[in-house]
Amino acid sequence: MVSYVDYKKVPLKYTGQFRIFDEAAFAGMRKVCELAARSLDELIHIVKPGITTNEIDHFVFSFGADHGALPADLNYRGYMHSCCTSKNHVVCHGIPDDRPLREGDIVNIDVTYILDGWHGDSSRMYPVGIIKRAAERLMEVTHESLMKGIAVVKPGVHTGAIGAAIQLYAEAERCSVVRDFCGHGIGQIFHDAPNILHYGKSNDGIELRKGMIFTIEPMINLGKAEVKTLKNDWTAVTCDHSLSAQYEHTVGVTETGCEIFTLSPKNIFFYQI
Repeated sequence: MVSYVDYKKVPLKYTGQFRIFDEAAFAGMRKVCELAARSLDELIHIVKPGITTNEIDHFVFSFGADHGALPADLNYRGYMHSCCTSKNHVVCHGIPDDRPLREGDIVNIDVTYILDGWHGDSSRMYPVGIIKRAAERLMEVTHESLMKGIAVVKPGVHTGAIGAAIQLYAEAERCSVVRDFCGHGIGQIFHDAPNILHYGKSNDGIELRKGMIFTIEPMINLGKAEVKTLKNDWTAVTCDHSLSAQYEHTVGVTETGCEIFTLSPKNIFFYQI
């Protein structure tokens, strides 16, 4: 464990230890996460049939720049875009391109900004025009899975309780939970300890403590859980080509529960037609 005071004295790199942050850190996270949430709110007016994911990417960069923030994705481990855009059977890390979105598509847009040294990470699903009921239901199940995971967060419970709550709900709805990717600690490092699995048993993992900050970001498939990574070494897709969806919040553990830093300012985090 590293306290926030100690954290300011050590290099900003992954150590495998989870970090305990103070109120000043929470204030920094509120500011950057609110910016990420605002950008996702604005994208509701942009995601339409015919728009390209490159245009979405350009908006994410420009919105951040207009507010003094940088996209954390840009140049991260060689990634050359400002966000990830994962469409239909793409599970995560979809790369923006010049292909237009089509009526009936669903797309996850994952945005992380850096502001004053802090990282704000969030993602949402967007319907492109009128979508099929199966796709809409998958979005509903995925969003509810996220919120059920968040509901168990408080000091004293284990990280496994988050995954157990997500898995129990999603599988009861005849969907599957992707196991290849997880949530993560975040703060002045983009991806930090602890890992937050979206499946498991309630007593698995580490015990949560006040001051921890991390993301919860379940990926739920309409078909089987198995995924594969494409030759670009980034994009993961479902092996059975079934639809996949994801929602993500950044949260901080408080005395009695947690604070969701990435709540929509317009109260439209879960967007449907």
